[in-house]
Amino acid sequence: MPKRTLDQIRNRIDELDATIHSLINERASCAQEVALTKVKESGGAVNFYRPEREAQVLRKVMERNQGPLSSEEVARLFREIMSACLALEQPMKIAYFGPAGSFTHAAAVKHFGHSVTPVPHGAIDEVFRDVEAGNSHYGVVPVENSTEGVVNYTLDMFLSSPLQVCGEVEVRIHHCLLSTAKEYSEVTKIYAHQQALAQCREWLDETLKDVSCVAVSNNAEAARMAASEPGAAAIASSTAAEIYGLRIMAANIEDEPDNTTRFLIVGKQSTPPSGHDKTTLLLSMPNRPGALADLLVPLADAGVSMTRIESRPSRRGMWDYVFFVDVEGHIDEAKVAAALDGLKDRTAMLKVLGSYPVAVL
Repeated sequence: MPKRTLDQIRNRIDELDATIHSLINERASCAQEVALTKVKESGGAVNFYRPEREAQVLRKVMERNQGPLSSEEVARLFREIMSACLALEQPMKIAYFGPAGSFTHAAAVKHFGHSVTPVPHGAIDEVFRDVEAGNSHYGVVPVENSTEGVVNYTLDMFLSSPLQVCGEVEVRIHHCLLSTAKEYSEVTKIYAHQQALAQCREWLDETLKDVSCVAVSNNAEAARMAASEPGAAAIASSTAAEIYGLRIMAANIEDEPDNTTRFLIVGKQSTPPSGHDKTTLLLSMPNRPGALADLLVPLADAGVSMTRIESRPSRRGMWDYVFFVDVEGHIDEAKVAAALDGLKDRTAMLKVLGSYPVAVL
Protein backbone atom coordinates (compact mmCIF):
# COMPACT_ATOMS: atom_id res chain seq x y z
CA MET A 1 0.00 0.00 0.00
CA PRO A 2 1.57 3.33 -1.04
CA LYS A 3 2.33 5.75 1.77
CA ARG A 4 -0.30 8.47 2.09
CA THR A 5 0.50 12.14 2.12
CA LEU A 6 -0.43 14.32 5.09
CA ASP A 7 -3.29 15.87 3.12
CA GLN A 8 -4.62 12.42 2.21
CA ILE A 9 -4.56 11.33 5.86
CA ARG A 10 -6.36 14.48 6.95
CA ASN A 11 -8.99 14.03 4.24
CA ARG A 12 -9.57 10.48 5.46
CA ILE A 13 -9.93 11.75 9.03
CA ASP A 14 -12.56 14.23 7.83
CA GLU A 15 -14.45 11.41 6.11
CA LEU A 16 -14.31 9.26 9.25
CA ASP A 17 -15.44 12.17 11.42
CA ALA A 18 -18.48 12.67 9.22
CA THR A 19 -19.33 8.96 9.44
CA ILE A 20 -18.84 8.87 13.22
CA HIS A 21 -20.98 12.00 13.61
CA SER A 22 -23.77 10.47 11.54
CA LEU A 23 -23.68 7.23 13.55
CA ILE A 24 -23.75 9.09 16.88
CA ASN A 25 -26.82 11.00 15.73
CA GLU A 26 -28.44 7.74 14.66
CA ARG A 27 -27.69 6.25 18.08
CA ALA A 28 -29.23 9.31 19.74
CA SER A 29 -32.35 8.89 17.63
CA CYS A 30 -32.56 5.25 18.76
CA ALA A 31 -32.31 6.43 22.37
CA GLN A 32 -35.23 8.78 21.82
CA GLU A 33 -37.19 5.93 20.29
CA VAL A 34 -36.42 3.77 23.32
CA ALA A 35 -37.76 6.52 25.59
CA LEU A 36 -41.01 6.78 23.65
CA THR A 37 -41.43 3.00 23.67
CA LYS A 38 -40.85 2.81 27.42
CA VAL A 39 -43.41 5.51 28.12
CA LYS A 40 -45.98 3.86 25.84
CA GLU A 41 -45.49 0.38 27.30
CA SER A 42 -45.33 1.40 30.95
CA GLY A 43 -48.32 3.69 31.12
CA GLY A 44 -46.81 5.34 34.20
CA ALA A 45 -43.49 6.19 35.81
CA VAL A 46 -40.49 5.09 33.74
CA ASN A 47 -36.97 4.27 34.92
CA PHE A 48 -34.88 5.43 31.97
CA TYR A 49 -31.48 4.79 33.56
CA ARG A 50 -30.52 1.12 33.41
CA PRO A 51 -27.16 0.53 35.13
CA GLU A 52 -27.08 -3.16 34.16
CA ARG A 53 -27.57 -2.28 30.49
CA GLU A 54 -24.82 0.36 30.57
CA ALA A 55 -22.44 -2.09 32.25
CA GLN A 56 -23.13 -4.68 29.55
CA VAL A 57 -22.50 -2.13 26.76
CA LEU A 58 -19.22 -0.98 28.29
CA ARG A 59 -18.01 -4.55 28.79
CA LYS A 60 -18.71 -5.30 25.11
CA VAL A 61 -16.83 -2.14 24.12
CA MET A 62 -13.77 -3.26 26.08
CA GLU A 63 -13.95 -6.86 24.87
CA ARG A 64 -14.04 -5.98 21.16
CA ASN A 65 -11.45 -3.20 21.33
CA GLN A 66 -8.36 -3.87 19.23
CA GLY A 67 -6.46 -0.61 19.77
CA PRO A 68 -4.50 1.51 19.36
CA LEU A 69 -6.64 3.28 21.99
CA SER A 70 -6.74 1.44 25.32
CA SER A 71 -9.93 -0.38 26.30
CA GLU A 72 -10.40 1.99 29.23
CA GLU A 73 -10.09 5.05 26.99
CA VAL A 74 -12.58 3.69 24.47
CA ALA A 75 -15.00 2.83 27.27
CA ARG A 76 -14.78 6.40 28.59
CA LEU A 77 -15.66 7.71 25.13
CA PHE A 78 -18.70 5.43 24.99
CA ARG A 79 -19.66 6.44 28.52
CA GLU A 80 -19.96 10.04 27.33
CA ILE A 81 -21.99 9.00 24.28
CA MET A 82 -24.37 7.04 26.51
CA SER A 83 -24.57 9.97 28.93
CA ALA A 84 -25.55 12.36 26.14
CA CYS A 85 -28.10 9.92 24.74
CA LEU A 86 -29.64 9.29 28.17
CA ALA A 87 -30.00 13.04 28.65
CA LEU A 88 -32.30 13.04 25.60
CA GLU A 89 -34.50 10.48 27.38
CA GLN A 90 -34.31 11.96 30.87
CA PRO A 91 -32.03 14.76 32.14
CA MET A 92 -30.74 13.45 35.46
CA LYS A 93 -29.64 15.16 38.66
CA ILE A 94 -26.90 13.37 40.60
CA ALA A 95 -26.29 14.28 44.25
CA TYR A 96 -22.76 13.82 45.55
CA PHE A 97 -20.74 14.49 48.68
CA GLY A 98 -18.39 17.44 48.48
CA PRO A 99 -18.00 20.59 46.40
CA ALA A 100 -16.97 20.75 42.75
CA GLY A 101 -13.49 19.36 42.29
CA SER A 102 -13.77 16.71 45.01
CA PHE A 103 -13.03 13.06 44.28
CA THR A 104 -16.69 12.20 44.79
CA HIS A 105 -17.52 14.72 42.07
CA ALA A 106 -14.99 12.94 39.85
CA ALA A 107 -16.64 9.61 40.68
CA ALA A 108 -20.07 10.97 39.70
CA VAL A 109 -18.77 12.18 36.35
CA LYS A 110 -16.86 8.95 35.73
CA HIS A 111 -19.98 6.85 36.34
CA PHE A 112 -22.69 9.03 34.76
CA GLY A 113 -20.73 11.15 32.25
CA HIS A 114 -20.85 14.91 31.79
CA SER A 115 -24.44 15.12 30.51
CA VAL A 116 -25.98 15.02 33.99
CA THR A 117 -26.48 17.83 36.49
CA PRO A 118 -24.19 17.31 39.52
CA VAL A 119 -25.69 18.47 42.82
CA PRO A 120 -23.05 19.02 45.55
CA HIS A 121 -23.76 18.47 49.25
CA GLY A 122 -21.72 19.25 52.31
CA ALA A 123 -22.46 15.98 54.15
CA ILE A 124 -23.11 12.35 53.28
CA ASP A 125 -26.48 12.29 55.04
CA GLU A 126 -27.59 15.23 52.86
CA VAL A 127 -26.93 13.12 49.76
CA PHE A 128 -29.15 10.33 51.11
CA ARG A 129 -31.94 12.75 52.06
CA ASP A 130 -31.81 14.49 48.68
CA VAL A 131 -32.31 11.19 46.82
CA GLU A 132 -34.92 9.94 49.30
CA ALA A 133 -36.91 13.16 48.75
CA GLY A 134 -36.76 12.70 44.99
CA ASN A 135 -34.86 15.94 44.38
CA SER A 136 -32.04 13.99 42.73
CA HIS A 137 -32.32 10.76 40.79
CA TYR A 138 -29.23 9.11 42.30
CA GLY A 139 -26.50 9.84 44.80
CA VAL A 140 -22.77 9.11 44.93
CA VAL A 141 -21.03 8.53 48.27
CA PRO A 142 -17.57 7.18 49.24
CA VAL A 143 -17.55 3.83 51.01
CA GLU A 144 -13.91 2.71 51.31
CA ASN A 145 -10.33 3.62 50.48
CA SER A 146 -7.66 1.05 49.72
CA THR A 147 -5.24 2.55 52.26
CA GLU A 148 -7.43 4.27 54.85
CA GLY A 149 -10.30 1.74 55.11
CA VAL A 150 -14.06 2.19 55.21
CA VAL A 151 -16.05 5.42 55.40
CA ASN A 152 -18.05 4.65 58.52
CA TYR A 153 -20.61 7.42 58.07
CA THR A 154 -21.71 5.99 54.73
CA LEU A 155 -22.21 2.55 56.24
CA ASP A 156 -24.13 4.01 59.17
CA MET A 157 -26.58 5.74 56.82
CA PHE A 158 -27.76 2.37 55.49
CA LEU A 159 -28.99 1.43 58.97
CA SER A 160 -31.98 3.76 58.54
CA SER A 161 -32.11 4.73 54.86
CA PRO A 162 -34.52 2.98 52.46
CA LEU A 163 -32.19 3.61 49.52
CA GLN A 164 -30.58 0.76 47.63
CA VAL A 165 -27.10 0.36 46.19
CA CYS A 166 -27.48 0.58 42.40
CA GLY A 167 -23.85 0.59 41.35
CA GLU A 168 -20.25 1.19 42.25
CA VAL A 169 -17.37 3.14 40.79
CA GLU A 170 -13.67 3.13 41.62
CA VAL A 171 -11.46 6.20 41.29
CA ARG A 172 -7.67 6.12 41.42
CA ILE A 173 -6.71 8.83 43.88
CA HIS A 174 -3.90 11.04 42.62
CA HIS A 175 -3.07 13.87 45.00
CA CYS A 176 -1.41 17.09 43.89
CA LEU A 177 0.13 19.92 45.85
CA LEU A 178 -1.63 23.07 44.67
CA SER A 179 -0.84 26.70 45.42
CA THR A 180 -0.47 30.18 43.98
CA ALA A 181 3.15 30.01 45.17
CA LYS A 182 5.95 29.25 42.72
CA GLU A 183 8.50 27.68 45.05
CA TYR A 184 8.28 25.27 47.99
CA SER A 185 10.07 27.87 50.13
CA GLU A 186 7.06 30.17 49.77
CA VAL A 187 4.64 27.63 51.26
CA THR A 188 3.81 28.32 54.91
CA LYS A 189 0.71 26.15 55.41
CA ILE A 190 -0.93 23.12 53.79
CA TYR A 191 -4.69 22.49 53.85
CA ALA A 192 -6.18 19.05 53.15
CA HIS A 193 -8.66 16.48 54.36
CA GLN A 194 -7.19 14.36 57.15
CA GLN A 195 -7.20 11.24 54.93
CA ALA A 196 -5.27 13.08 52.21
CA LEU A 197 -2.70 14.18 54.77
CA ALA A 198 -2.34 10.56 55.90
CA GLN A 199 -2.07 9.30 52.32
CA CYS A 200 0.74 11.77 51.54
CA ARG A 201 2.58 11.61 54.86
CA GLU A 202 5.88 10.23 53.55
CA TRP A 203 6.08 12.81 50.75
CA LEU A 204 5.24 15.65 53.13
CA ASP A 205 7.83 14.52 55.68
CA GLU A 206 10.48 14.33 52.99
CA THR A 207 9.65 17.51 51.05
CA LEU A 208 7.88 19.94 53.39
CA LYS A 209 8.50 18.56 56.86
CA ASP A 210 8.63 21.98 58.55
CA VAL A 211 5.38 23.27 57.06
CA SER A 212 2.27 23.02 59.24
CA CYS A 213 -0.64 20.91 57.96
CA VAL A 214 -4.25 21.85 58.70
CA ALA A 215 -7.09 19.33 58.33
CA VAL A 216 -10.26 20.64 56.67
CA SER A 217 -13.60 19.09 55.66
CA ASN A 218 -12.53 18.07 52.14
CA ASN A 219 -9.79 18.63 49.59
CA ALA A 220 -11.85 20.89 47.33
CA GLU A 221 -12.41 23.20 50.29
CA ALA A 222 -8.66 23.08 50.91
CA ALA A 223 -8.07 24.24 47.33
CA ARG A 224 -10.56 27.08 47.72
CA MET A 225 -8.82 28.24 50.90
CA ALA A 226 -5.37 28.00 49.32
CA ALA A 227 -6.53 30.10 46.38
CA SER A 228 -7.43 33.01 48.68
CA GLU A 229 -4.51 32.84 51.11
CA PRO A 230 -0.98 33.82 50.03
CA GLY A 231 1.59 31.23 51.03
CA ALA A 232 -1.01 28.53 51.54
CA ALA A 233 -1.09 25.25 49.61
CA ALA A 234 -3.59 22.45 49.33
CA ILE A 235 -3.57 18.74 48.66
CA ALA A 236 -6.28 18.13 46.07
CA SER A 237 -6.96 16.87 42.57
CA SER A 238 -5.80 18.34 39.26
CA THR A 239 -9.47 19.17 38.59
CA ALA A 240 -9.52 21.33 41.72
CA ALA A 241 -6.46 23.16 40.38
CA GLU A 242 -8.42 24.09 37.24
CA ILE A 243 -11.53 25.13 39.14
CA TYR A 244 -9.76 27.31 41.70
CA GLY A 245 -6.97 28.68 39.49
CA LEU A 246 -4.04 27.07 41.30
CA ARG A 247 -0.65 25.87 40.09
CA ILE A 248 0.22 22.19 40.36
CA MET A 249 3.48 22.36 42.29
CA ALA A 250 3.80 18.56 42.45
CA ALA A 251 1.64 15.76 41.05
CA ASN A 252 0.99 12.22 42.30
CA ILE A 253 2.36 12.84 45.78
CA GLU A 254 0.39 10.00 47.38
CA ASP A 255 2.55 7.42 49.18
CA GLU A 256 0.71 4.45 47.64
CA PRO A 257 0.59 4.59 43.81
CA ASP A 258 -2.43 2.25 43.71
CA ASN A 259 -4.43 4.34 46.18
CA THR A 260 -8.08 3.88 45.14
CA THR A 261 -11.42 4.93 46.60
CA ARG A 262 -14.62 2.98 45.99
CA PHE A 263 -17.89 4.88 45.73
CA LEU A 264 -21.47 3.60 45.83
CA ILE A 265 -24.37 4.76 43.67
CA VAL A 266 -27.56 4.95 45.76
CA GLY A 267 -31.11 5.21 44.47
CA LYS A 268 -34.67 3.98 44.91
CA GLN A 269 -34.74 1.24 42.25
CA SER A 270 -33.38 -2.27 42.32
CA THR A 271 -31.03 -3.30 39.51
CA PRO A 272 -31.56 -6.41 37.33
CA PRO A 273 -28.62 -8.77 36.68
CA SER A 274 -25.88 -7.62 34.31
CA GLY A 275 -23.94 -10.87 34.17
CA HIS A 276 -21.14 -9.76 36.52
CA ASP A 277 -22.62 -8.45 39.74
CA LYS A 278 -22.08 -7.91 43.42
CA THR A 279 -24.56 -7.94 46.33
CA THR A 280 -24.26 -5.95 49.55
CA LEU A 281 -25.96 -7.27 52.70
CA LEU A 282 -26.66 -5.79 56.12
CA LEU A 283 -26.74 -8.46 58.86
CA SER A 284 -27.08 -8.74 62.61
CA MET A 285 -26.93 -11.86 64.72
CA PRO A 286 -27.49 -13.03 68.26
CA ASN A 287 -24.61 -12.25 70.61
CA ARG A 288 -23.35 -15.78 71.24
CA PRO A 289 -20.10 -17.70 70.72
CA GLY A 290 -19.52 -18.80 67.14
CA ALA A 291 -22.22 -16.57 65.67
CA LEU A 292 -19.89 -14.96 63.13
CA ALA A 293 -18.47 -18.31 62.06
CA ASP A 294 -22.01 -19.64 61.57
CA LEU A 295 -22.69 -16.65 59.33
CA LEU A 296 -20.13 -17.88 56.80
CA VAL A 297 -21.48 -21.42 56.51
CA PRO A 298 -24.45 -20.72 54.16
CA LEU A 299 -22.20 -18.72 51.86
CA ALA A 300 -19.66 -21.54 51.66
CA ASP A 301 -22.33 -24.22 51.23
CA ALA A 302 -23.88 -22.29 48.31
CA GLY A 303 -20.51 -21.59 46.70
CA VAL A 304 -20.82 -17.82 47.11
CA SER A 305 -17.61 -15.85 47.58
CA MET A 306 -17.55 -13.10 50.22
CA THR A 307 -15.35 -10.18 49.14
CA ARG A 308 -15.70 -7.88 52.16
CA ILE A 309 -17.08 -7.79 55.71
CA GLU A 310 -17.20 -4.79 58.06
CA SER A 311 -18.74 -4.43 61.51
CA ARG A 312 -20.43 -1.30 62.88
CA PRO A 313 -22.24 -0.53 66.16
CA SER A 314 -25.97 -1.11 65.68
CA ARG A 315 -26.97 1.91 67.82
CA ARG A 316 -29.57 -0.34 69.46
CA GLY A 317 -27.54 -1.26 72.52
CA MET A 318 -24.04 -1.35 73.97
CA TRP A 319 -21.74 -3.88 72.26
CA ASP A 320 -24.42 -4.74 69.71
CA TYR A 321 -23.06 -4.83 66.16
CA VAL A 322 -24.23 -5.18 62.58
CA PHE A 323 -22.19 -6.48 59.66
CA PHE A 324 -21.91 -5.18 56.12
CA VAL A 325 -21.06 -7.99 53.72
CA ASP A 326 -20.25 -7.93 50.00
CA VAL A 327 -20.66 -11.16 48.05
CA GLU A 328 -20.15 -12.04 44.41
CA GLY A 329 -23.31 -12.52 42.34
CA HIS A 330 -26.84 -11.16 42.06
CA ILE A 331 -29.78 -12.01 44.33
CA ASP A 332 -31.61 -13.37 41.27
CA GLU A 333 -28.90 -16.03 40.84
CA ALA A 334 -29.79 -19.41 42.30
CA LYS A 335 -26.68 -19.80 44.44
CA VAL A 336 -27.01 -16.33 45.98
CA ALA A 337 -30.71 -16.93 46.68
CA ALA A 338 -29.79 -20.23 48.36
CA ALA A 339 -27.19 -18.51 50.52
CA LEU A 340 -29.72 -15.88 51.61
CA ASP A 341 -32.21 -18.60 52.55
CA GLY A 342 -29.54 -20.17 54.75
CA LEU A 343 -28.68 -16.85 56.35
CA LYS A 344 -32.27 -16.13 57.35
CA ASP A 345 -32.20 -18.87 60.00
CA ARG A 346 -28.88 -17.70 61.45
CA THR A 347 -29.39 -13.92 61.63
CA ALA A 348 -31.53 -11.63 63.74
CA MET A 349 -31.78 -9.26 60.76
CA LEU A 350 -31.04 -9.68 57.07
CA LYS A 351 -31.36 -6.72 54.69
CA VAL A 352 -30.30 -6.76 51.06
CA LEU A 353 -28.89 -3.31 50.37
CA GLY A 354 -28.68 -4.01 46.67
CA SER A 355 -27.35 -6.12 43.81
CA TYR A 356 -25.49 -4.15 41.16
CA PRO A 357 -22.88 -4.41 38.38
CA VAL A 358 -19.25 -4.71 39.41
CA ALA A 359 -17.38 -1.52 38.49
CA VAL A 360 -16.43 -1.63 34.81
CA LEU A 361 -13.95 1.27 34.68
